[in-house]
Amino acid sequence: MSPSHLPTSSAVPSSRLGRLARLGSMAGGVAGTMLLAGVRELAQGKRPKLSDLLLTPTNVQRITQQLAQMRGAAMKVGQLISMDAGDLLPPELAAILARLRSDAHAMPQRQVQAVLSANWGAKWQQRFEPFNFTPIAAASIGQVHRARTQDGRDLAIKIQYPGVRKSISSDVDNVASLLRLSGLLPKTLDVAPLLKEAKRQLREEADYQTEGAHLQRFGDLLADAPQFVVPALHADLTTRNVLAMSFVDGVPIESLVDAPQAERNRIVRLLVALLFRELFEFGLMQTDPNFANYRYNPQTQQLVLLDFGATRSFAPSFGQAYRHVMQAAMAGDRAAMRQAAMAIGYFDEHAQARHQDAVLDMMQMALEPLRHDGDFDFGTTDMVQRLHQAGMALGLDRDFWHIPPVDTLFLHRKLGGLYLLAARLRARINVRQLVSA
Repeated sequence: MSPSHLPTSSAVPSSRLGRLARLGSMAGGVAGTMLLAGVRELAQGKRPKLSDLLLTPTNVQRITQQLAQMRGAAMKVGQLISMDAGDLLPPELAAILARLRSDAHAMPQRQVQAVLSANWGAKWQQRFEPFNFTPIAAASIGQVHRARTQDGRDLAIKIQYPGVRKSISSDVDNVASLLRLSGLLPKTLDVAPLLKEAKRQLREEADYQTEGAHLQRFGDLLADAPQFVVPALHADLTTRNVLAMSFVDGVPIESLVDAPQAERNRIVRLLVALLFRELFEFGLMQTDPNFANYRYNPQTQQLVLLDFGATRSFAPSFGQAYRHVMQAAMAGDRAAMRQAAMAIGYFDEHAQARHQDAVLDMMQMALEPLRHDGDFDFGTTDMVQRLHQAGMALGLDRDFWHIPPVDTLFLHRKLGGLYLLAARLRARINVRQLVSA
């Protein structure tokens, strides 16, 4: 990683008081900027709108900066709202929250040393060749360092930010309240189910021993698929706060935009086929669609799978219900699609016909690659834009505000991420053939 791409370093506030102070500082700064802007507008004889005062460039920068410095749940709640409800948010807020998916700050060296000493003991450095304190990646609840042990193991060490686990509930509630009270979230948007799930997911993601178990499980499940590489867990160095795994080299997957068409097609075909195996065969899915979770080794032509914190189990009945949806979509059987959608929980028999039709229209849009006979060109389709517009129209219809089962949100996130990656790589693949295999 070049110096220009190193994460910004700042200490993570680990106490509840310190984290609350960060939020208070952000709220005060936002309010101050609003007041000054409002006075200027009034002095010019204008009647400023609250949303215009809130979403100034200065406030956008202040909110993003503070949440990125806090990391943990404060950052994660923004990511979840952005991914799950992005179609319903003001564009400026969507931009703020989207930036949080990649703008985490890194811990300074003294804080890294303190965390490792607490988990490995005071003499932990004796087990390593000089430990590289410059992280190779930083995200919402932890950062990753590359290190070599004295016995020759080349490792990626994920270190959790201090205070993340104990602050999950209060962080999620405080940030959501701040966004709601500030007017940045639409009043019609019921984020309570998302916040409840954010807390549950964060508690699981904050247990690195659980993630290590998911890592091993996926390694076993994909033992028959040499096209994929899953890092090996090093249990002797893994705790709830530190995850040790083998370092696997590769280039960012989005850097392959100029690779030969056949290579780009193959990469996306592998990932779509993996999604179907996760849903229909494994009943276990890595649901975080962040591009950083995939890397590619051009020499071996293998896909590297990283970060299994957001792994979710699905009941067999859930996968079967989606298989029915897909089969009905491919057959053009709208009545069967309606029954399958109702079984999943997208709506019930009491929902108005126009709302049922709107949901089915969106499902048909999302399943266009399945309904297409032959190679589907992700690089030229406007499917994502049409889905966005349809989602906005349905979500802002106050007569139909209904959050489907949480499992579907995780599947939507994964599917949406794959669509975005396929579009970025301008892939052309036969999705119908993959699901029928």
